[in-house]
Amino acid sequence: MIDVSGNVFLEVGIIIIIAAVAAYLLRLIKQPQILAYFLVGILITPVLKIVTDVSIIESMSVIGVAFLLFLVGLEMDIKSLKTVALVSSLGGFIQITLLFVFGYLISLVMGFLGTEAIYIGLMLAFSSTMVVMKILSDRRELNTLHGRLTLGILLTEDIVAILALLVLDSVNNFNLALLGFSFLKFGAMFVGAYILSKFVFPPIFRFAAKNQELLLISSLATCFLFSLAYHYLGFSVAIGAFIAGIILGTLEYNFEIIGRVKSLKDFFALIFFVSLGMGVSIGVIKEMWVPLVVLVLLIMVLKPIIVMTVCSIFQYTKKPAFLAANSLAQIGEFSLIIVAQGLAWGHISQELFSLTVIIAIITITLTSYYIEYNQLFYNLLSKPLSIFDRFTTKGLEFLPTKISPKIILCGHNRVGYSILKSLNKVKKKVLVVDYNPEVISSMIKQGYHCIYGEITDEEIIERMNLRKISILISTVTGLNENLYLIRKVREVNSKAKIFVTASNIEEALKFYKNKADYVILPHFLGGEHASQMINDLRKRKIKLKEQRERHILDLEERRGLRNQIPR
Repeated sequence: MIDVSGNVFLEVGIIIIIAAVAAYLLRLIKQPQILAYFLVGILITPVLKIVTDVSIIESMSVIGVAFLLFLVGLEMDIKSLKTVALVSSLGGFIQITLLFVFGYLISLVMGFLGTEAIYIGLMLAFSSTMVVMKILSDRRELNTLHGRLTLGILLTEDIVAILALLVLDSVNNFNLALLGFSFLKFGAMFVGAYILSKFVFPPIFRFAAKNQELLLISSLATCFLFSLAYHYLGFSVAIGAFIAGIILGTLEYNFEIIGRVKSLKDFFALIFFVSLGMGVSIGVIKEMWVPLVVLVLLIMVLKPIIVMTVCSIFQYTKKPAFLAANSLAQIGEFSLIIVAQGLAWGHISQELFSLTVIIAIITITLTSYYIEYNQLFYNLLSKPLSIFDRFTTKGLEFLPTKISPKIILCGHNRVGYSILKSLNKVKKKVLVVDYNPEVISSMIKQGYHCIYGEITDEEIIERMNLRKISILISTVTGLNENLYLIRKVREVNSKAKIFVTASNIEEALKFYKNKADYVILPHFLGGEHASQMINDLRKRKIKLKEQRERHILDLEERRGLRNQIPR
C-alpha cells in the first residue's frame, strides 16, 4: 500500500480525489456529503493506511473548525425566528439540559468516568445545524413552522455549545475564580465586538464591498483577528471565529460575504470531517457495541420524544412538534468539535472519540431517512402521538363577538401577513386559523377572531363554520392540506370564494382542477398583489372568474415555455 505521509500536497490531493468520488456516489443515493467525508477518513487511515502521519491534516482541520463556526455565525438570522423565540430559547435550553442529564447518568451506569460522562452528555445534547439546514433547504421547508422551530432550537444549541467549549477549555486548571474571570474576559470581548459591529465595521465593509476580492480578504481578516484574539486570551480559536461570524452577519453585506467564504469553508470543513474519520478505531465497534447501541437509541428515540414534549408544553400542535423532533434526531458538528477538543485537551480517550464519530455517521445517515419519510412516520404514529394534545389549545381560541366571521385566513406567514393587513378595517369579519401558538397570541392581542390548530383537523374544520363563509384564504403551502380544505368547503358551500397557495405551477393547476377560485403563487404574485385582489373582489371592482381564466392561461403558457427549455 502507498504511504504518502509527510508529503502535504499528495496527502491533500488523495483526500480530495477520494472525497469527491465518495461524495458523488453518496449524492446519487441521496445521502449527506458529510457522511462521505467521515467514510473517506476511515478508509485512508484505519483501513488502507494510505496516510499514517495525520498531524498536518489535523492542523489544517483546526482552520476547518474555525471556518465552519464562522459560517454558522454568519448564517444565523435571529430576526426570522421571532415567532418561535420562546420555545427556541427557553424550550431549547430545557431539552439540552434534559438530554445532558440523561446522557451523563446513563454514561455513569455504563462505566464511563465522570469527565467522559460529561462529554457524552454534551455530545447527545447538540444536533447538526449544517446537516439539518441542508436537508430542510433541499426540501424547501426552512420557512415552515417546523423548519423555524428546528432552526430556532439549533441556534440555542449552538450558543450553549460555544459556552460549553468555554467552560471545558478551563477544566484542566479549574477553580471558580478562574472560571468567573474567563466569563468576564469573554463578556468584555463580546461587548467590544458589538461596539465594533455598530461603529467600526459598517464603514470598513461599505468600502470593501465595492471590490469582491477586498470583501473576501476583509472577511477572512476579521475571522482570523477574532480567532487569534480569543486564542491569546486563552480561549479556543473556534469561539473567536463564531463571534466574528455573528458580527459580520449583522452587516448588510452578509450574503455577499457568505457567498465568498462558503467555498473556503467547504474545503476546510472537508478536511476537518476527514480528519475525524482518520482518527477512528474500527475495533471500537466490537469492543464498545453496548454503549454504541444504547447511545444511538438515546439519540434516535429519546431525543425526539424530549424535543416533542418540550414543543408540546409550549403549546405547539403535535404535527410541527413531531416534524421538528424528527429533524433533530442526530448528533452534529458541535458534538464532534467538543469531543475532538476534549481529545486534544486530554479529557477523553481515543476510544470515546472513535465511538462519537461512529455514532455521528449512524445518526446523520438515519436522519436523512427520518426527514425524507416524516409524513409516513407521522401518519403511522398519529394516534399514539395524541397524548401530546393535552398540552395544547388552552387560552389559544378567541371569538370576541357573536358575529360569525365571513372571511377565514388559514396560515399567518409572509403572504398571510400582507393579506391580513389589508383586511384590518373588517377584522370583526375575519377568522385566523394557525398552528403556531405565538402567532395566535399575537392575533388575539390585535382583536382578531382566532382558532388554534391544524387545518386538516376535523374538529377545527367544524368550528370554521364553512357553510356561512364568503371567502376562504389559505397561505399554507401544502398540496394535500389545500386539497382537503377545497373539498371540505365545496361539500357545504358552493358560493364561497377559495384562495389557496401553491409552491409550483403543477400544484396550482391541480388546485384549479379541484375548483379553487384563485391560486396564489408567491414567486409570481406576492402577498401585496393578492391582498389588493381580495379588496377589489370585496368592492366588486373585478370579476374573479375572468382573473381565474387569465391566470390559468398564463400558467399553461409558463409550463409550456418551461418544458421547451433544454435540460
